[in-house]
Amino acid sequence: MRLPGFEYLNPQNLDQTLDMLAEHKDEAKILAGGTDLLVRMKKGLLAPKYIISLKALDSLSYIKDESDCIKIGTRTPIADIIASKPVQKHARALFQACEKIGAVSIQHYKGTIGGNILQNNRCHHYNQSDFYRSGRQACHKDGGKICYAREEADRCNSTCQSDGATALMALGAGLTLAGKDNKREVELANFYTTDGIMPFAMESQELLTEISIPKTNGESAYKRLAYRSAIDYPIVCAGVLLESDNSDKIVRARIVVGAMGRAPLLLANAASKLKGKDMNDQATFKDAATAAMSSAAAFAVHNVGSTLEYRCAMVEEMVLQALKEI
Repeated sequence: MRLPGFEYLNPQNLDQTLDMLAEHKDEAKILAGGTDLLVRMKKGLLAPKYIISLKALDSLSYIKDESDCIKIGTRTPIADIIASKPVQKHARALFQACEKIGAVSIQHYKGTIGGNILQNNRCHHYNQSDFYRSGRQACHKDGGKICYAREEADRCNSTCQSDGATALMALGAGLTLAGKDNKREVELANFYTTDGIMPFAMESQELLTEISIPKTNGESAYKRLAYRSAIDYPIVCAGVLLESDNSDKIVRARIVVGAMGRAPLLLANAASKLKGKDMNDQATFKDAATAAMSSAAAFAVHNVGSTLEYRCAMVEEMVLQALKEI
């Protein structure tokens, strides 16, 4: 599989990058590490006219430990996040998620946190070669009218399998999106469209520049299940945040399940079962994990190489493991 032809653009600073995005819009794609983009291009899933490289934008690679939050530039390598003491202390779920992304070589040399958040939704029926897809009718994500993951579905049911997005949503993270003439802040929970074809609520001329993780008095954890220990996507994952008072009563909880829907699932109903309960109440943890499984099951489809029954059962297990670890 070869890359299709394109024009390579190498801006030297953020302003040049935003100018190029404003000029080329939908005809351009951003290249950070390329671990998602280049594979999709080789499979014929994308054929952008322009590739805009972020290679020279060192200004987007940083981790800032501020009084009320941790700020991370989107070009920051995954390895830097794993090694960050502030992340390990205040955002353990992100630390654990980043340890699972790709492999050590990818974490050091290619993978970036921005790229992981912005990796396109995946589907076993879609993320295949040109040759494979040419032997059948096109699906919704490929410009057709069929969803092979869910019979008679009127929309694409591709799945968000980002480890980083699931952990960051559990942590209540926010994003900074920059355009040529504007900048805006958006909560990660509001960044997803739940549209499998166009999963992100951002314009083609916008660039994701920063992630902000609020510091809390709580603890977080991330658990995931995949077929391989490295270079694999999760078939189900969960991020959890718990905050307690001086008497070890839970005052705030967030439960997010990933790799089960078109976006990470923020499960408010399941999390509400934990509020006011003791931090060591194992029965309540079980109830919350079961509720998370019930909520996530409605979004599950046959598109990540595992049965629905197994994945739904593992939602409960991943949430329960994260809660027990905290």
